[in-house]
Amino acid sequence: MRLMGMDVGSRTVGISVSDLLGWTAQGVEIIPINEEEEQFGLDRVSELVEKYGVTGFVLGLPKNMNNTSGPRVDASKHYGDLLKEKFGLPVDFEDERLTTVEAERMLIEKADTSRQKRKKVIDKIASELILQSYLDRKGKLTQQTL
Repeated sequence: MRLMGMDVGSRTVGISVSDLLGWTAQGVEIIPINEEEEQFGLDRVSELVEKYGVTGFVLGLPKNMNNTSGPRVDASKHYGDLLKEKFGLPVDFEDERLTTVEAERMLIEKADTSRQKRKKVIDKIASELILQSYLDRKGKLTQQTL
């Protein structure tokens, strides 16, 4: 079982994948997209699905801090529908509130990374955080049922 984590924005999609056991998430890359022109980078996603043997997707769900849904939630769900239609694989969603903030803080504190360099990797790191959160939550649920 290998999952692909995705942080879907209006201009980029951060991509990460899990290890084969579904324990850890590793960042892969950032795919440029253009929602307005309906260019969603699915050809590149397809290459990565094949390369890594992906069996499902986990997309960040960018809810508002008060747990309401806004236009970015709708955009993420639409992207999930596109993935289901193209690949026929399951799509789950993981609450991604504050993942980009956490990723930026990690880059500043641990790597002292410049703002320009942070922009180039932040979505990939956010996708790792989304996927790792999902894997951790699923692992805890599995342990509780044993």
